Amino acid sequence: MSKSLKRVETALKQAGHAIHILEMDGSTRTPVEAAAQAGCAVDQIAKSIVFKGVKSGAICVFITPGGRQVDMALAAQVAGEALARADGKEVRNATGFAIGGVSPVGHLTPPHVFFDPALLAFDTVWAAAGTPRHIFEIAPADLATVAQARMAAFTC
Repeated sequence: MSKSLKRVETALKQAGHAIHILEMDGSTRTPVEAAAQAGCAVDQIAKSIVFKGVKSGAICVFITPGGRQVDMALAAQVAGEALARADGKEVRNATGFAIGGVSPVGHLTPPHVFFDPALLAFDTVWAAAGTPRHIFEIAPADLATVAQARMAAFTC
């Protein structure tokens, strides 16, 4: 088992969730790919988008429905500073995950996490489990709790 996958599994267990992580036959790198593998709507994919504060350098993870985009102006308001997209190296160093497998939980360094309330429209959502082929299903409110996320509207 990869270190990334093990961190996600550990984070879920420590939060009291006995969730089965699934290894899919195909890629789950994009929301469309993940939805096809999970057999769900694209917006049921809880994608994790990583930004960094322009002044502080703080890492911020925005958990959003797969079919939505982060509105940079709203995200900056939520984060309290201007944001820039974190590059692949910054994402890997801060979260321990490669882009395409960034989980909302199990990060190497605890980031600031924000959760789009639009995900609450679903009974369950699917999220990356630390690799481009592993995902897990969870109630969105439980995901927000485990991720220690702040609810905020930041998508368009």
